[in-house]
Amino acid sequence: MAAPRKSSAKDRPSYRCTDCGWTTAKWLGRCHECQAWGTVEETGGTPAVRTTAPGRVSAAALPIGQVDSKQATARGTGVPELDRVLGGGLVPGAVVLLAGEPGVGKSTLLLDVAAKAAGPEDRTLYVTGEESAAQVRLRADRIGAINDDLFLAAETDLSAVLAHLDAVQPSLLVMDSVQTVASPEIDGAPGGVAQVREVAAALIRASKERGMSTILVGHVTKDGGIAGPRLLEHLVDVVLQFEGDRHNRLRLVRGVKNRYGATDEVGCFELHDEGITGLADPSGLFLTRRDAPVPGTCLTVTLEGRRPLVAEVQALTVDSQIPSPRRTTSGLETSRVSMMLAVLEQRGRISALGKRDIYSATVGGVKLTEPAADLAVALALASAASDSPLPQNLVAVGEVGLAGEVRRVTGVQRRLAEAARLGFTHALVPADPGKIPEGMRVQVVANVGEALGVLPSRPARSAPHEEAARR
Repeated sequence: MAAPRKSSAKDRPSYRCTDCGWTTAKWLGRCHECQAWGTVEETGGTPAVRTTAPGRVSAAALPIGQVDSKQATARGTGVPELDRVLGGGLVPGAVVLLAGEPGVGKSTLLLDVAAKAAGPEDRTLYVTGEESAAQVRLRADRIGAINDDLFLAAETDLSAVLAHLDAVQPSLLVMDSVQTVASPEIDGAPGGVAQVREVAAALIRASKERGMSTILVGHVTKDGGIAGPRLLEHLVDVVLQFEGDRHNRLRLVRGVKNRYGATDEVGCFELHDEGITGLADPSGLFLTRRDAPVPGTCLTVTLEGRRPLVAEVQALTVDSQIPSPRRTTSGLETSRVSMMLAVLEQRGRISALGKRDIYSATVGGVKLTEPAADLAVALALASAASDSPLPQNLVAVGEVGLAGEVRRVTGVQRRLAEAARLGFTHALVPADPGKIPEGMRVQVVANVGEALGVLPSRPARSAPHEEAARR
């Protein structure tokens, strides 16, 4: 009787993370590389180690000074707000991943981009895997995206998409979306990890070989992350996040990754019935022009990437009819509003805030998350509590600490320049504001007590620890 054969290394199972490709000899619940849970799966026996012999090179290596950089020159898309985020436009051979929630307007934006970028020498191919060609044509009629050099195909098979590339020879490919296309050579349903990896790799390879710019539309998960393997974000050259609330007109395109430009630029768009248009000056969406000042309102200047935007903060305080007063926010972080209430009550000596219902919101659907809006939130709450309006044409910028001090923030000069451009003449800022725009009166405030002095019913007052030091 023959002795049982010992299992070799080839017979032992190996495990691989479906998100990042990390391999291990034993199963783990969490990937050690990308820290994702439940993504480690068995892949079969351990592959044998092989060596690769030298092969034919595609092009000879050149000194870096002799490489033609004109091949990486960006070409404008015809949409200035998108070009701002991309760093000037689309680079030939670049692959862009645009992700966003369903219904936010991704297809509308890219159909408009495809029509404006198309020309006699720059054909555009729009491939849809989620809709029929007739449905896309109806949208194109509605937004005015009809162009004879824009070609449209409805396909979900990768081989058919590659055949369209051979037939049309486009300069720009828009794939809507990468999760709907599948390769017949790979097992698994469309949208699976293996399918998304193979489809993305094939389109990226075709894009680099042809010098064709490619825009891939990606879905997002319920947590806001890009669906599919994390490897997808590493393969592409640019990752853009399309944000917006479907109940508001404002849409923002943020750069998450960009090999050809900065990642701190933001493009602003307005979605309406006739399509989507770029907003070179979006501050008007976030302001309410009034003939007379109203209590509970204060203006601030926030930075979205490098772009300063003037936004309005509103607050309302009413007597509570329940034991636990309400704290409702919209467009603001609830935790920071609660901090401002505590600072106003303790450092600003505004009593009875804890026994009143507090409502705070922004105008136009903008979300203020940076600490530079703290001073405006505090002044709006104090104005609402005292029922006295702030002076007209006033903006407030500054981070407020728990001790009541007003801290410095970045980009004060850019914020003041934007406020002055829109006609505001008075600003409350922290110390060292830098160059002050002509025609603007800037008041430096060191603490909340000094800032509250702009209210007609309250004199300027220093912080409690400063008063004790003086005594």
